[in-house]
Amino acid sequence: MTHRDRSRSTPARSRRADRVLALVQAGGQGSRMDVLTRERAKPALPFAGGFHLIDFALSSLAAADIADVWVGVQYQAGSLDPYLAGGRPWDLDRTRGGFRRVVPEQGAGSSTETGFSRGNADNLLRLADQIEQFGPDQLVVMSADHVFSADLAAVLDRHREHGAECTLVTAKVSKREAAQNAVVTVDNRGRVTGFDYKPAKPQGTTVATEIFVYDTAVLLQVLGELRVGLSAAAADGGDDVESEADSGLGDFGEHLLPAFVRRGKVFALDIGGYWQDVGRPEAYLAAHRDLIAGRIDVFDHPDRPVLTSAPHRLPARITAGATVVDTQIGAGCRISGEVVNSVLGSDVIVHRGATVRNAVLFDGVEVHPGASIDTAILDERVQVLGRASVGGPSGRRTPRDDDIVLIGRDSTVGRGVAIGPGARLEPGTTA
Repeated sequence: MTHRDRSRSTPARSRRADRVLALVQAGGQGSRMDVLTRERAKPALPFAGGFHLIDFALSSLAAADIADVWVGVQYQAGSLDPYLAGGRPWDLDRTRGGFRRVVPEQGAGSSTETGFSRGNADNLLRLADQIEQFGPDQLVVMSADHVFSADLAAVLDRHREHGAECTLVTAKVSKREAAQNAVVTVDNRGRVTGFDYKPAKPQGTTVATEIFVYDTAVLLQVLGELRVGLSAAAADGGDDVESEADSGLGDFGEHLLPAFVRRGKVFALDIGGYWQDVGRPEAYLAAHRDLIAGRIDVFDHPDRPVLTSAPHRLPARITAGATVVDTQIGAGCRISGEVVNSVLGSDVIVHRGATVRNAVLFDGVEVHPGASIDTAILDERVQVLGRASVGGPSGRRTPRDDDIVLIGRDSTVGRGVAIGPGARLEPGTTA
């Protein structure tokens, strides 16, 4: 790769003078969500009954008036297309620039830069030539499986004010969640001085949210240096990296961000509101519990609304005798039974005598008379027949993955069948 020689003597240039490109990385398999991502990309998972995970990244970019947005897709790419709608919901369907769907390619470069990426940093290397050709001053890189609302215009301004090579957005989380993320140490000037990727015993609770702004020229330089160094190290160790089509870069926390931190010009900016990585069942269910409890503020910003692509449906209907407590109900639902502490997607039917507690039901789920659901996530069009039981109380304040039942789309739980806590049913199963 070749890299442009660009002057960094004027980091405080106005936002209008700089060219910004955003890359939303939506290509991961999402294996931790198990049966819920067998037939869809993780960013296509619904949230809050009427949105999808990818909406949060694209809506933040739209609010910052970032006109050039690439969405990198890979696993089950077609499952995202109905929601992406060519970028239309976020006003990205433009004649010049705007939305671009980036897919894996073969034959476009060396073997380590083509085909399926093996981590989000590796994905940047595979797109490096295309990014350089586009020529942005700053590259905004975001994941597509988090619930958040970020003022990206302010992040870009702060990046330029610091003359930063990389700016990362941070959030405060619990120590349990910190172990699943990259823990960062920040000095009193906001400079990142330490970086610990998925530590077994976190020493802090400030984590990188996977929202980054890079100085593009420096990013391309560092990617090139890492590629050469990792290839040399693999060769010394007897591994043929090229034959495996693997650069060795992996995810951002393995090599890329540590390399930037060592250069001394990485700065952090707190997101200033709710953020949650919902790529695990317990985190996904916990975020919905936060929604019901009023702890999520991402829908509370009129200047950066969460936009989505959604079909029109009739309003929900709650019949006489139904009990609905601390629940969010999607359009088109018909509720005649008991629903407590749950989130229902569109067109869900809960019949009289049925009970739903501590659950997330996707579009088109039907719960028949006498059936019960507790601590579970049910995919689209699941049928729970009469007197069946799915899951049960977890006994913990925050349910863990092995407490939560996951049922894949188009499955049927038969009449009187009991599905125990933590069970997984593949899509299309009849139990």
